[in-house]
Amino acid sequence: MITTAKTHEGKVALVTGAAQGIGQAIAIALAERGAIVIATDIITPGETLGKIGPAGSAYQLDVTNEQDWKTLALKSETLGGVDIVVNNAGYFPNRPIDQLDLETWRKTISTNLDSHFLSVKTFLPGMRKKKWGRFVGISSNMVGLTIPGMSHYIASKMGIIGFMRGLANDVAGDGITANAVLPGIINTKAIADIPDEMQRATWEQQAIKRLGEPQDVTGAVLFLTSNDASFMTGQALVVDGGQYRIG
Repeated sequence: MITTAKTHEGKVALVTGAAQGIGQAIAIALAERGAIVIATDIITPGETLGKIGPAGSAYQLDVTNEQDWKTLALKSETLGGVDIVVNNAGYFPNRPIDQLDLETWRKTISTNLDSHFLSVKTFLPGMRKKKWGRFVGISSNMVGLTIPGMSHYIASKMGIIGFMRGLANDVAGDGITANAVLPGIINTKAIADIPDEMQRATWEQQAIKRLGEPQDVTGAVLFLTSNDASFMTGQALVVDGGQYRIG
């Protein structure tokens, strides 16, 4: 019989963008490890809650809206406050620079980067009182690739790495860590419109020759949000089958 260690028992974990794909997989994995999970998305992620079961709750959250974060914080107090924040919500339209307008730029930055700032301002005070906390930002291995039409997206995802590194310095003394996870191309609805031959051309550049699955990302998040990673902070952990090579 395969048993799952309850490494996150007693912790309350918030996951954004949890209606499907990577976010849903992370929410389910955290619940399996014993966490009480708050699953959020722009539309209440009822399907994810159904898969989590009684150890979870689901709420609507516009990650760009400060009042939504404050409202969610009030709701989380009934659970004892949030210990773990996994910011996964993202926006990623392809726009060549000559077609990129200010509205798309601002929505990308607001969704992909402002959300991390708002989550920290909302939940850091409670973590500091407990002297324990985990922030994980889902970035992207695209920051190290040559993909046209994604300058705005890459800027926002590089920003996550920088913010986590800076945040790590500010909160380390309170037992709180901040790290980024950089997935590669993952089999979700987000890539449904990418032709199969283009997907294959991407993952054939990897050491592991297959398309990543949402569950492939969960291990890194489970580690970074556990006590086992208490000495790891300000890092960018790449999970892409060996596509992004430093150097």
